[in-house]
Amino acid sequence: MYKKKPFFIIFEGVEGCGKSYQSQKLKKNLKKKGVNSLLTREPGGTRSAESIRRLILKDYFNKGNNEKFDKYTDTLLYLAARNEHVKNKIKPALKKKRVVICDRFVDSTLAYQVYGKKVNRYFINNIHKFILQGIKPNITFILKVSSKASKLRLKKRRTKNRYDNFHQSFYTKAQKSFLKIAKNKKNYFILDSSSNDSKLEKKIFKIVCNYLKIK
Repeated sequence: MYKKKPFFIIFEGVEGCGKSYQSQKLKKNLKKKGVNSLLTREPGGTRSAESIRRLILKDYFNKGNNEKFDKYTDTLLYLAARNEHVKNKIKPALKKKRVVICDRFVDSTLAYQVYGKKVNRYFINNIHKFILQGIKPNITFILKVSSKASKLRLKKRRTKNRYDNFHQSFYTKAQKSFLKIAKNKKNYFILDSSSNDSKLEKKIFKIVCNYLKIK
């Protein structure tokens, strides 16, 4: 019997790894067990955070480098969106003892901004102390994908954002960063999502059920 409690689940990985797909599948599978979870995403999740998301994504399509945001401006926009998201959606849901599933969170900032763009980690950590106020994911799924599979999925996308257009070397570097973040952490699960099939869906669901004590 499921005992209602706050539980925070994160899906991380590079573009085309199947995060959005698997997070939606998890929500549907939990619903079948009577658990009405909240599915959200970053950057975004609330009206104000989605407005910031559009601004961030639009910046990538500016032609000249002189027109683009400085890496710290870019990072602060991501953190501003996270502040809105945590304060207005994630925190209230966890207070109500809900299961929250989020497509990207803090580890994406570390992988892309810290490891990728060399933004100062202490700068981000200090801001996170105020934004998160101790909120941490209970479990994080890192979906590891082959370059061939991610390329194929990105090619099929009808609408693309800034991160869907990067060179393969960027995704390879980002994936290595996610794996580095997850290393030796008990509540992190690195799963191969190259086939992104029902086996992966079942594996994710089984892990979550074990944590939530759902039979």
